[in-house]
Amino acid sequence: VTITTRLLVSHLSGIRHYEKDIAKVKEEKEKANRALKITKSHQDKEEKEGKGMEKTDCVKQKKERDGETKSRNSKPGRKDKEFEQEEYYLKEKFESVIESLKIFKNDPLFFKPGSQFLYSTYGFTLLSAVVERASGQKFTDYMLKMFRDLDMLSTVLDDNEAMIYNRARCYVYNKKGRLVNAPYVDNSYKWAGGGFLSSVGDLLKFGNALLYSYQAGQFKNRNSKLLPGYLKPGTVAMMWTPVPKTEVSWDRDGKYAMAWAVVEKNQQYGCCRQQRHYASHTGGAVGASSVLLILPEELDPEALGTWPVAPPRGVIVTIICNMQSVSLNSTALKIAREFDKEKRAQ
Repeated sequence: VTITTRLLVSHLSGIRHYEKDIAKVKEEKEKANRALKITKSHQDKEEKEGKGMEKTDCVKQKKERDGETKSRNSKPGRKDKEFEQEEYYLKEKFESVIESLKIFKNDPLFFKPGSQFLYSTYGFTLLSAVVERASGQKFTDYMLKMFRDLDMLSTVLDDNEAMIYNRARCYVYNKKGRLVNAPYVDNSYKWAGGGFLSSVGDLLKFGNALLYSYQAGQFKNRNSKLLPGYLKPGTVAMMWTPVPKTEVSWDRDGKYAMAWAVVEKNQQYGCCRQQRHYASHTGGAVGASSVLLILPEELDPEALGTWPVAPPRGVIVTIICNMQSVSLNSTALKIAREFDKEKRAQ
């Protein structure tokens, strides 16, 4: 078979995630698909009943309210099955990303590359090895230089030995529902898939750099006042273009693109539920959870050449918490919508 970097970055490679048993993976996917069909049938019914109502996100709001009620009624300490996988808790230190490939390189693929979607942290470990060979530098050195370019000076390797100022302590609930310190792990086997520490400020800089790059090509560059983006506009647009056969666990409206989840602008029925275009990604680690969400502004073509209106235009929300298995995407989306609403009202 042939595995390309595009397949890796969209999780279509067939490389396993933490679960080694393909039968268990298929069973979990079937359960998720059944639940999705039930949810969609309810949504379709409510949307049809909602025709002619005032323009609102009523269906999604009801779904979010139901989710919040379920969350309030759930018992603390309930374990996320994802974090029952032993490989989350590896303590071995790997000196290079090439060395860490030994964890999975001899395991069979779960399916023919390109035929199905399976989120895979190890796919990104392989991707980091590709970056290392193509750049001729250690992957970690390559990334740290890029973070410096982006002025992300607080973003560092999650190295247990290093003294890192303001590093937060991480927490989990134990079986009795009590808050305890997260167990020791070494993330050197997955730098690209969860091996960096950052701050809210740095992630906002990262989001702004991407949004600026995405929108820079849409603005008229008067007297060369507008600097180019860190990436070409077409590159970010490609990164945020949904890829067929993919799915997103944290927002069923979305598809996976290139290392980002993307929800496209859509409205199926008049005066009914709307989807705004946004890109996001959540993060889950032992004792920590995070999200970065970018909601680009819907730009008026007539105002694009008018200064001081300049990119980045939109809302960026990032949340980092030192608590395991916290779902943050819906919260980030609500915050983004509130700020977007305020901007529109001005």
